[in-house]
Amino acid sequence: MLKSKTFVKKTRSGGVMKIVREHYLRDDIWCGSEVCTECKQESAVLQRDACIESNLCTYPHYLIPDTNVVLHQIDVLEDPVIRNVIILQTVLQEVRHRSAPVYKRLKDIIHEKEKHFYTFTNEHHRETFIEREPGESANDRNDRAIRVATKWYSQHLKTSESDAEGLKVVLLTNDQGNTQKAEESSLLVYKCEEYIKSLIANPELVDRLALSSDDKNEITSSKVLFPEHLPLSRIQAGIKSGSFLQGSFRASRDNYLEATVFVQGEGEDGTEVLIQGLQNLNRAVHQDVVAVQLLPRNQWVAPSAVVLQDEGTAKDDDAEEEEEKALRISAAEAARKPTGKIVGIIKRSWRPYCGMLNASQIKESTRHLFTPADRRIPRIRIETRQSSTLAGQRIMVAIDGWPKHSRYPNGHFVRSLGSAGEKDTEQQVLLLEHDVPHQDFSQAVLSFLPKMPWAITPEDMVKREDLRHLTVCSVDPPGCTDIDDALHCRELDNGNLEVGVHIADVSHFIRPGNAMDKEAANRGTTVYLCGKRIDMVPELLSSNLCSLRSNVERMAFSCIWEMNDKAEIIKTRFTKSVINSKASLTYAEAQMRIDDTTMNDDITQSLRGLNKLAKILKRQRIEKGALTLSSLEVRFHIDSETHDPIDLQTKELMETNSMVEEFMLLANISVAQKIYDEFPDCAMLRKHPAPPPSNYDILLKAAKSKNVEIHTDSAKALADSLDGAKVDGFPYFNTLLRILATRCMMQAVYFCSGMDSDFHHYGLASPIYTHFTSPIRRYADIIVHRLLAVAIGADSTYPDLMDKHKQSALANNLNYRHKMSQYAQRASVAFHTQLFFKSRGILNEAGYVLFVRKNAIIVLIPKFGLEGTVFFDTKDKAAPNLVFDEEGPTLKVEQHTFCIFDKVKVTISLDASNIQHQKIRMALIDPVIPGVSVPAPDDEPQAKKPKLDR
Repeated sequence: MLKSKTFVKKTRSGGVMKIVREHYLRDDIWCGSEVCTECKQESAVLQRDACIESNLCTYPHYLIPDTNVVLHQIDVLEDPVIRNVIILQTVLQEVRHRSAPVYKRLKDIIHEKEKHFYTFTNEHHRETFIEREPGESANDRNDRAIRVATKWYSQHLKTSESDAEGLKVVLLTNDQGNTQKAEESSLLVYKCEEYIKSLIANPELVDRLALSSDDKNEITSSKVLFPEHLPLSRIQAGIKSGSFLQGSFRASRDNYLEATVFVQGEGEDGTEVLIQGLQNLNRAVHQDVVAVQLLPRNQWVAPSAVVLQDEGTAKDDDAEEEEEKALRISAAEAARKPTGKIVGIIKRSWRPYCGMLNASQIKESTRHLFTPADRRIPRIRIETRQSSTLAGQRIMVAIDGWPKHSRYPNGHFVRSLGSAGEKDTEQQVLLLEHDVPHQDFSQAVLSFLPKMPWAITPEDMVKREDLRHLTVCSVDPPGCTDIDDALHCRELDNGNLEVGVHIADVSHFIRPGNAMDKEAANRGTTVYLCGKRIDMVPELLSSNLCSLRSNVERMAFSCIWEMNDKAEIIKTRFTKSVINSKASLTYAEAQMRIDDTTMNDDITQSLRGLNKLAKILKRQRIEKGALTLSSLEVRFHIDSETHDPIDLQTKELMETNSMVEEFMLLANISVAQKIYDEFPDCAMLRKHPAPPPSNYDILLKAAKSKNVEIHTDSAKALADSLDGAKVDGFPYFNTLLRILATRCMMQAVYFCSGMDSDFHHYGLASPIYTHFTSPIRRYADIIVHRLLAVAIGADSTYPDLMDKHKQSALANNLNYRHKMSQYAQRASVAFHTQLFFKSRGILNEAGYVLFVRKNAIIVLIPKFGLEGTVFFDTKDKAAPNLVFDEEGPTLKVEQHTFCIFDKVKVTISLDASNIQHQKIRMALIDPVIPGVSVPAPDDEPQAKKPKLDR
């Protein structure tokens, strides 16, 4: 049979084209079942004994999921327990159009023989094809096609042999309308969640069910509740043009549907913009830095007197609308205020929140609402199976993200505060395994802290230069509380520029030899774990008295240069100082100030001057041979404005990142030269040795495999050849090459100048270098501060400072602590990667082969910054063959040969079979290697692999 469809289409040139599509129908398409005798099929896919232990379906059955079940419950469908599933062509085509990743995963499942998934081409079968009726939507037509195909299967299998007695077909749908119509057609139909919870064999499969929106199971009716957050680029452009305003979001304690945004104006003045209604609040959380758009004047309202507490119960749209209407009615006669809506989030100010769990009323549910003690924070939807244990306890919960289709933000349980003896076991193990001192500071240490309230005394001012009048500001990552450094730039009367780097004067508070000094020397460094910081010095110093926060007076150690407009240093001086930072900015906030031509305040002018000079300094540094290498950094906070896991994992670098980095490098180099000139035998310096030629073998062979030549005679030769390394049609090649080059590098180390003659820093192409700019988090910087203070006559010396042997021993401990800190951080990343994949289920992702081993390939997944090993077990087949030749190692498995930089596709999943040693597993799915099974060896992928210490 032949069906044809004719329609006209407008061309780009404005003409009209008639298109005729022919649609062939057949009556010889197989059903795919072993029990069928009517279909003349050579090999059936659907099993005769299709038994899955279920409380609902106690008989053999095949499953037919609708499109939304496939789209939203793909993790469940991938589970081995789900077998004998019919994927209709209608569903396959819809999934293909709506989600390429899910489509790819579904195709992979279909190709797994043990899963017994069968694709039935119902759109070309004479008895299951239907045409769209007049006035029928495409979605309704497809739902009807699924019901028609389900009914055909039920009747078709009934006419087969008696072996099919009892075999039924079950339609899975979460659409209420579809369910009702299926029941009217006498079809066997269940909601997906209902069916999955009935499975006896695998009760934990319930955990993989995707969360429904606001306790509703109808995926088709789970409309988008909030507008999409604009990307940062659009926000920047909007602020620059004046169409958006930037401000701090302040939620109301009394009304969950109302908030204000404080927009900073010139000087101390500011403007408050009123926000009312869920959609206008648009998922902002108290103290977030947001972008707001003013509504037209005729839509301005007044603050509401209505008290509305969100009780966390499911409300229908009418109830929500009534509450929002109540706001407007109560405010009708009051004075109106500027009113707006949130269009994007510039900086999240999330923290762990204390509160209590509202256990779900649904039996066996693992999803519950958490109610923060602070009424300004929205309820948070979390997933936990400990609801009965946690009932009545105070707990801490962190927000992970807030999808636009979710009534509440999604979060995770952090820890219990009320149960005696409850500890974060995984983190304790991590810290102990990496020898990170993490105990509370002893009373002996705390006794050396300044007594509060603390203030800078007149005696202090006599010994310091007063720089409080300067327009100093800090630029740091979001959420930074231990602010080590601040900057300023101003024009001098002679036309030159004065640039200052101001570093927290930690050495003023930590005096040599006391208990606090010994503890800091032992710890060596602050350790940054995912969501936790193990401080080197007590918090009173790290986050308060030493932190160069805005609008407070702080002691600093300043490095000040006079420069011309070519960034040439005319004069350098060092001084102990007192500063008052005028702003604590994030990189994004600083960048927006620089780009916003309407802003010309002192802070912005200073930033622009710094940025202009930094670009020149960077160019000069690269011309000298400084390396620009690459490593993938993983971040685990979920960015709710993009709803995109890629953005969650990759770090976006701005000009302001580079701006701060350039002046920190310049300060470190200037200070290194000064302390070495004064103390050639006992200066605490940092070097980065040039790698031995053999280190570059893997890089050279990898580049040669793509006919690219890399020169490694010097850092400049390497930098230049990396800049020119390009392969047509392979844009990611250069990044991969830089990642490999990073692996070739040696570890940078601290050393005492009197014990070594090689000072050169290879990566920075600098003859001398040290660490001066982060004394809050690195003990080496405290030593450097003490040396510099003695050099300029600002402090007295002490014996150990001038003892090169003790300084060398101290450097060794610092190197050890620094190395273990890195490993602990990576272990923390690995642990949080497991948490991330636990919530994501099984993912299929593209990756690149970084290394080949004897029976495995090391694969890098750029999307997640994740690196893992795919092992090959050929069982009775020929063993994998590792071959080394001039173009690098290759691994031959069956008929396929793997080379470095080959593109592959792998499944990534969390193996939680051992609760104490959960691990991420990777398995190859493309290329397909026949006869090769992928076992689960004890291999734990690492994100951001450590540089090689040789």
